[in-house]
Amino acid sequence: MSATELSDIQRHVLPEPRVAEPRSAPAIRWGILGPGGIARAFAGAVRDGTASSVVAVGSRDAARAAVFGREFGIDRAYGSYADLVQDEEIDAVYVSSPHSEHYAHALMAIGAGKPVLVEKAFTRNAAEAREVIETARQAGLLVAEAMWSRYLPHYDIVRQATASGVIGDVVHVLADHSQRLYPAGPERLAAPELAGGALLDLGVYPISFADLVLGGPSLISAAATLTDRGVDATTGIVLTHASGAQALVSASMLGAGPCTATVTGTLGRLELESRFYAPTTVRLRALDGTVLDEWDGAFGPEVHGFAYEAAEFARCLVSAEMETPSMPHAATLRVMETMDEVRRQIGVTYPGE
Repeated sequence: MSATELSDIQRHVLPEPRVAEPRSAPAIRWGILGPGGIARAFAGAVRDGTASSVVAVGSRDAARAAVFGREFGIDRAYGSYADLVQDEEIDAVYVSSPHSEHYAHALMAIGAGKPVLVEKAFTRNAAEAREVIETARQAGLLVAEAMWSRYLPHYDIVRQATASGVIGDVVHVLADHSQRLYPAGPERLAAPELAGGALLDLGVYPISFADLVLGGPSLISAAATLTDRGVDATTGIVLTHASGAQALVSASMLGAGPCTATVTGTLGRLELESRFYAPTTVRLRALDGTVLDEWDGAFGPEVHGFAYEAAEFARCLVSAEMETPSMPHAATLRVMETMDEVRRQIGVTYPGE
């Protein structure tokens, strides 16, 4: 078989994901800071999908921590975050407080000598992100962003397929994340003091996906509709890159969008079905639209995708790494810098920045 024939065949096949099964990762002991809804997903994923365990939870409300502890069989429930991070029996802290508190809580955990996995968006802005990362580096501690999508197998397929030229040169990325979460959704999304709005909660997913494929943009153009409290309800963004490729990304908390993503190249395209940021199907299409290959990454209800970020963090912790390969510090900073510029253009600031 000639090199040309082999190349033609490779272009018709999606690569296999290189992501290890989460249960194969070393077991570590987690402490959860902030027992909200996303912490429930994380605790369930650790319990059901990894060899690790959640052994402590901390809240400003002792009763709330106790309820969470009983739900997940967690032995120690603290009525303060400071008590949680001082617990000598935990190996790492998962920060799942509101966006506005990530910076302070991550620094609190690092100050107590604890490695930290910080829920997305990592902080309110890039300056806070840089300080958290640098403080962890100086302390010799692992810190990473819990952008769970980037740890998933189907994202690794996209990563490989775009890097190896399966679809040729990437020219365009399209991604949407819109859910009906306002005005009847969580109060934090309406509150500027909690860094609410669509961008940090929803828009971070398509922005991070565009970064996965194209890296950081050289030009950003954004427009938004704001609520009466000054956070963004709907935001549209065009990201132009040095190669000439563009990403068109959108987020809204006013209605339910398709939540799909497409990567278009000169030889074909990749399509990620709805919810592109969660375990889903990746489809490879030729220029004429013919389906050449597909990979079904949808999991059953017994497995939650958060297991992958918890497992990779555990592997990196045991290996004395300072960052995770799926979500390196440089990527976190690029995404935060992009969102800073978007907010500058749409006129959104958060109290206390």
